[in-house]
Amino acid sequence: MDFNIFFQILIASIVATSAMTLFSYAVSESFRELYKEPVLLTFILKSINIEVSDKSKKIMAWLIHYAIGFGFVLTYHFLWSRDILTISIANAFLLGAISGIIGIIGWVIMFKLSNFKPSIDFKGYYLQLFFAHVIFGLVATFTYYCIIQ
Repeated sequence: MDFNIFFQILIASIVATSAMTLFSYAVSESFRELYKEPVLLTFILKSINIEVSDKSKKIMAWLIHYAIGFGFVLTYHFLWSRDILTISIANAFLLGAISGIIGIIGWVIMFKLSNFKPSIDFKGYYLQLFFAHVIFGLVATFTYYCIIQ
């Protein structure tokens, strides 16, 4: 993979993860629930007793959040560059929906494996997480497409 492709994937992942996160923060505020992925990741890191400062855990949580977004866009790139999927609105929805399902499964596993049991509306959290990933898929596809033009 050359630098231009890497940069294209990186930019698309940063923009898409930021859009998704803004959506989650807005829903969290609207429903007065803790639906903020980086905050929840910070609490999970605290619950597994990693021996670093709280500030470092917050930074790690944000880096993990954006690294996962990069992984998703890297996967999208693979699908697009191999002509497995075309770059289209319908496929952006599909990729976002699949990413949402993967995200929900990931969070279920993380909550089960960690000692962190947040007092949140889990159904509401997973529903907003699904739609946040649909937004992620749409924004990632649009950004990626705009960069390659």
